[in-house]
Amino acid sequence: MRHNGRVPPRTLAVANQKGGVAKTTTVATLGAALSELGQRVLLVDLDPQACLTFSIGIDPEDLDKSMHHVLLGGVQARDVLIEFDEGPDLLPATIELATAEVQLAREAGPEQVLRTALRSVRSSYDWIIVDCPPTLGLLTVNGLSAATDVLIPLQCETLAHRGVGQLLDTVHDVQQLTNPGLRVLGVLPTLYDGRTTHARAVLETIAETYSLNVLAPAIPKSIRFAEAPAVGETILT
Repeated sequence: MRHNGRVPPRTLAVANQKGGVAKTTTVATLGAALSELGQRVLLVDLDPQACLTFSIGIDPEDLDKSMHHVLLGGVQARDVLIEFDEGPDLLPATIELATAEVQLAREAGPEQVLRTALRSVRSSYDWIIVDCPPTLGLLTVNGLSAATDVLIPLQCETLAHRGVGQLLDTVHDVQQLTNPGLRVLGVLPTLYDGRTTHARAVLETIAETYSLNVLAPAIPKSIRFAEAPAVGETILT
């Protein structure tokens, strides 16, 4: 389905500054699932580690242009876009993004660069899903500023409580300053072991403390989360 400018796509930022929470796997799997439902999906890799790009089967070292050039080099997103016959399309990342935050800080309106960059491609998609890096810097703020919704993948462990609070502070700042319509969909429990009382207790505490929706079903701990990105697949395959 093409929008032709009439209906804007949902733009979902998937964010958590803590690594190892299956954030990238969540992005790739959501994209694949929506695509299988007939939705036109664009994935945006904002992580300098380029794990999403690699997990889709693209070697970042083979790319001449990436999101780094879109954000900082004046390159149009459509000129970096990688389209596939099946599954989501991709705006890829490379390690060059590691220097982007310092350079973005010198720009006018540095929080809005991604939102502006996506204008050239957004009318072609029903969903845009942004894989934010595991930081709360300008790249993540750009993802949040461009989004209609934010999803927080969460591994239910002790330090998760503190991390969610910090992320929600950043979301609040973005809502106040650049994107008042940003909605928090909730937390998605990943790598979840419901057999442990600790995991259940952490999840309940976070949901109650921050009044967050807990999306169901929780994604159970599985070797598939480790294996799928390494072979360029989602956990659906």
